[in-house]
Amino acid sequence: MIGKVFAACLLLAAETYELPPHVLLGIYQVEGGRVGQEVGPNQNGSYDLGPMQINTIWLTELSGQWGVNKATARQWVRDDPCTNVGVAAWILRRHLNETGSLSQAIANYHSRTPNVGKVYKSKVLSSMNRHGLMRAAQ
Repeated sequence: MIGKVFAACLLLAAETYELPPHVLLGIYQVEGGRVGQEVGPNQNGSYDLGPMQINTIWLTELSGQWGVNKATARQWVRDDPCTNVGVAAWILRRHLNETGSLSQAIANYHSRTPNVGKVYKSKVLSSMNRHGLMRAAQ
């Protein structure tokens, strides 16, 4: 179940980055992370942080943008739910801007490897459908 504060943060992040909130919610449902969580190491040595499982590959860029060291950026992403979902929305918006496709952006959120991203996108869409977050085709 999603808490009220996290839900408010998710809606703000969706509005800030002009994304459908139900897509961020679908990603959250599939990622299944929680505040303070670090999962890994992944095959490439990276870790996934917090509710939206933000990969540590983003920390160098984030620390530069925020003017903090990587350890501080890591703590913020891992331990602050609003920062975590804000970064997730920022990542999804970058992929959407790059591809022009929300479907591809969802896949790329997890992996740019086509088959891996496709499986992930299917999981997100299935979760959204199961939770009544998908509109029926008109």
